[in-house]
Amino acid sequence: NSELRHVEKDVLIPQIMRDRAKELCSDKVQAFTKCCQETGFLMVVKCRQENTALKDCLVGYYSDPLFYEECKAEYLKQREEYRATGIKKKRQKLTSNV
Repeated sequence: NSELRHVEKDVLIPQIMRDRAKELCSDKVQAFTKCCQETGFLMVVKCRQENTALKDCLVGYYSDPLFYEECKAEYLKQREEYRATGIKKKRQKLTSNV
């Protein structure tokens, strides 16, 4: 059964999308994090370029229908494995603090 519940469409699949997008944009995440750490309170002004690059990267993935379908397929595979085994597989987290 590949029907998706509301929580799956609106919460669980978008969470996979966010996690994967952060991994795929990790260079921009790191650049923004580094800029913020170096500038402190002035980060709003000084890190604008890094913030824009990060946002553009993430939004590019969030708005890509093929990326959504990939993440949906990943979710359905995880759900199928869980239903078969009863064991929930944890997603590997990126070691970044973002």
